[in-house]
Amino acid sequence: LSELGSESAKIKAMGIMDKLSTDKTVKVLNILEKNIQDGSKLSTLLNHNNDTEDEERLWRDLIMERVTKSADACLTAINIMTSPNMPKAVYIEDVIERVIQYTKFHLQNTLYPQYDPVYRVDPHGGGVLSSKAKRAKCSTHKQRVIVMLYNKVCDIVSSLSELLEIQLLTDTTILQV
Repeated sequence: LSELGSESAKIKAMGIMDKLSTDKTVKVLNILEKNIQDGSKLSTLLNHNNDTEDEERLWRDLIMERVTKSADACLTAINIMTSPNMPKAVYIEDVIERVIQYTKFHLQNTLYPQYDPVYRVDPHGGGVLSSKAKRAKCSTHKQRVIVMLYNKVCDIVSSLSELLEIQLLTDTTILQV
């Protein structure tokens, strides 16, 4: 999916995506939707109290792999839809909604908590700390995979803005964006 995402960006830049068969493009988008759905509700902030550090790291790696795969699927789908001269059949509402759902979930549950500790929930249910106290306790080191996910989500949001200029969407979809 990572390679498919980068190739779709190249094809979009060349402006030849519309030369592909519409039927095949729609089938690809439907498959991409299933891949987006796979990682759209996975929380990367695990904290299993009874797991060892190695087990938690393995779970986190597995979840991050699925989340990254879904981000690549989002980018591929949105690259297809924002390519020039695409037929109306490729603007599948379910795929668009899935991309938006994925983006919103991972902004709120993965990226915001990683970059700003105020958004983090204490897994132990401890006392409520002020936002200044939370920020003071936070380290600024970010995992490479989180930075990569951040960049992909930025690309998705940028492409969603392109899509809003290209295609008329329903009011509920606009409100989600």
